[in-house]
Amino acid sequence: MKSAAVGAVCVYCGSGPGTNPAYVKAARTLGAGLAGSGIELVYGGGGMGLMGEVARATIAGGGKVTGIIPDFLSEREHMLLEVQELIVTGDMHERKRLMFERSDAFVALPGGIGTLEELVEQLTWSQLGRHRKPIVLANVNGFWDPFLELLRHMRSQQFIRDGIDVSFTVVSNADAIVPAVIAAWAATGEVPPDEVTLAKF
Repeated sequence: MKSAAVGAVCVYCGSGPGTNPAYVKAARTLGAGLAGSGIELVYGGGGMGLMGEVARATIAGGGKVTGIIPDFLSEREHMLLEVQELIVTGDMHERKRLMFERSDAFVALPGGIGTLEELVEQLTWSQLGRHRKPIVLANVNGFWDPFLELLRHMRSQQFIRDGIDVSFTVVSNADAIVPAVIAAWAATGEVPPDEVTLAKF
């Protein structure tokens, strides 16, 4: 059986701050919420943009942060050295695998193509029954509305068919992110060990 508590949450987000101050505020709120709940942050290891904001806020709140970054991005994304654990990988595939292995749930803040790709990958694996870890979409200021509309369009065109669910939670308030993760985790029931899950890939 799984632990009663969420141990670590993987956060996907932009390496830039975006144009709306609400995005930075949400990242800081999430970091403080993770630290306050005793939940470790697992993220992409960068020090810029929302990535840096959520990591620094977690550290400032006394929380643990693990950064996982591929070597070729260590300078471009200004690898954050203040984190408690920093893992430099050989490539993106190793990075994403470690982020999956070390996390009990996933949160997507606003971001760019990389954030979208990582979110969609976890949604796909979940849809295919490869994991049941909670996925929370932080729809700050309606940032993810076009994506949610695309999913509705896919469903209306029967590319997301009945019985093939895309399971995730949407919240619009940054204060609600951590409670949503905890609630989703509590509702998932028994979760197979990572080694069993990973063997399915």
